[in-house]
Amino acid sequence: MAHVVQTHSVVSDYTRFGRVAVVHDWLVSYAGSEKVLEQIIKLWPQADLFSIVDFFPEQHRDALGGKHANTSFIQRLPRAKKSFRAYLPLMPLAVEQFDLSGYDLVISSSHAVAKGVLTGPHQVHVSYVHSPIRYAWDLQHQYLAEAGMQRGAKSWLARTVLHYLRIWDQRTAHGVDTFVANSDFVARRIRKAYGSDAKVIYPPVDIERFELSVQHEDFYLVASRMVPYKRIPLLVEAFAAMPQRRLVVIGDGPDFERAKALATPNVKLLGYQPDSVLVDYMQRARAFVFAAEEDFGISVVEAQACGTPVIAFGRGGVRETVIDSEDPDRATGLFFNEQTVASVVDALGRFEARALMRPEVCRQNAQRFSMERFRREFFGTVERAMAQARGVTEQPAPVRRLEAV
Repeated sequence: MAHVVQTHSVVSDYTRFGRVAVVHDWLVSYAGSEKVLEQIIKLWPQADLFSIVDFFPEQHRDALGGKHANTSFIQRLPRAKKSFRAYLPLMPLAVEQFDLSGYDLVISSSHAVAKGVLTGPHQVHVSYVHSPIRYAWDLQHQYLAEAGMQRGAKSWLARTVLHYLRIWDQRTAHGVDTFVANSDFVARRIRKAYGSDAKVIYPPVDIERFELSVQHEDFYLVASRMVPYKRIPLLVEAFAAMPQRRLVVIGDGPDFERAKALATPNVKLLGYQPDSVLVDYMQRARAFVFAAEEDFGISVVEAQACGTPVIAFGRGGVRETVIDSEDPDRATGLFFNEQTVASVVDALGRFEARALMRPEVCRQNAQRFSMERFRREFFGTVERAMAQARGVTEQPAPVRRLEAV
């Protein structure tokens, strides 16, 4: 009997797809890309899982259907658990060692090397791309600057590794039958990096986890990992210049101490907080402030699901998830154009000068990114990719006869 899994309106008859392999870059935390992986596994629960390393938190293992990944040789290298990213130059080799020849369908969830697995002409490879390797492509110079490697021997070594990583990344793009991007912004990156078109399917957001709140208090919220590209110190510095406005910051990471040094009495840094505390602040905040250039930005959608408008740097995927409009029946936030203190201060002034944005409009906009919608669209895309491949292999085009001229 065929194994059938019911996922809302999508019913996946597993046997229709043959043997399925799902490949993810690395499993070390339960973040945005892992939430996409979770939904893919729900659609194909009997798939075999592959990953460069698997140090996934056991308390979240249920999100993977209880699966442990088939891992690469990097899993067994010294200090891999804490420093697996140091083995980036070896990852193209590692991912190519996965023997997927016995699978009919390969689904990769890729923001680094997962899409580079080896597949043959009898197999269908659908790659959900969170982004081409950002630090190897358009963000290389930003990455080197943030890492303090703009000059010297280490800089040239890093540049050489990234150069060869780009060559490998572009070459392996030919092994993908169907690209799926998590936003139009990433689809443009895919076009520039790989020369391929991509179907856009927005990531799944658990909208139902957030209750609509119509009562908001007089403070702004930032919630994020404190890594350089998130620009949390920039936001802290901006609010330090606006002592009449309150800011709450949730999250920790390498930039925490820098943000703390810039904080003034109107800025409260809470560090890491459990999910229940984060949601509570999201529901009560006057607005959610976001300064990163993200491929998509799940937290921005989560804030809107709470009925909270967003003030964001207007570049990247956020332009697809936030509606900056003078129409109160459409508006869910506004953008600032530069990652500078002056631009953030100006945006706060414009936000407070506008009519209050309606919580129910924010919530309605967030509904566009539900988990059910993701499963339906992604399942349909994989179905079409399989049907197209079978049409090519089972019904070859007739040989054209050359007519005498």
